[in-house]
Amino acid sequence: MYNCLVMITHTMQAVLLGIIPGVPGYGELLIVLFLILLLFGGKKLPELARSLGKSMSEFKKGRQDGAKEVQLEQDAAKEESESSDAPKS
Repeated sequence: MYNCLVMITHTMQAVLLGIIPGVPGYGELLIVLFLILLLFGGKKLPELARSLGKSMSEFKKGRQDGAKEVQLEQDAAKEESESSDAPKS
């Protein structure tokens, strides 16, 4: 029981301190941002951010359109199966 509590406490401390491997901390994010600034320069960053925003919105729109199309096909298939199951007079 005590070992379990110690392990939980250490895990909570690791989460609160950001020591879990694979999760970037502030230092790593600052290094990545600095490298991006260094590679692309200050003049290119707004253009890159704008194009990234546009591509994300296009992706989101395409995903929503695809979901709508799938829903319409499912509804049509459901109506077709219901009409074929109905007794014919």
